Amino acid sequence: MQSKKKAEKTRRLSPITKKALSNIFSKPATEGYPFVKPKLSDDFRGQPVFDINLCVSCGLCSRNCPAKAIEMVDVNGKKYPQFNLGKCIFCDKCVEDCPKKAIKNSTTFELASTDKSTLVTKPQLPSSNVTPPEKSKCDS
Repeated sequence: MQSKKKAEKTRRLSPITKKALSNIFSKPATEGYPFVKPKLSDDFRGQPVFDINLCVSCGLCSRNCPAKAIEMVDVNGKKYPQFNLGKCIFCDKCVEDCPKKAIKNSTTFELASTDKSTLVTKPQLPSSNVTPPEKSKCDS
């Protein structure tokens, strides 16, 4: 009689084995990321994007950042925000507080890096697209 019980125990599959076997033949529960990019909503909080032309250098973004990820730095005599994405918690506070809407969110979320310096976005003045006037034949 005991040998019969032992034989029944060895023939039974554990619940975890049953679950593993059923998952082998079922559709995956996860998405195909990174091969298939996810569809993000419009209000997704990705990497902050800064428009230097709209900034009035008020410093509200830097002052109100809970992670202290924004530092005001001097660019040609005017202070602009410099974002440290390594510290940023993507809370959206800087976007909400900017009076001129110079900071916006993007859908960029793949920010992993082995070099921390690449996570610091420095403000840059737009390069002038003005081409020098061509010399006319009369000038020579």
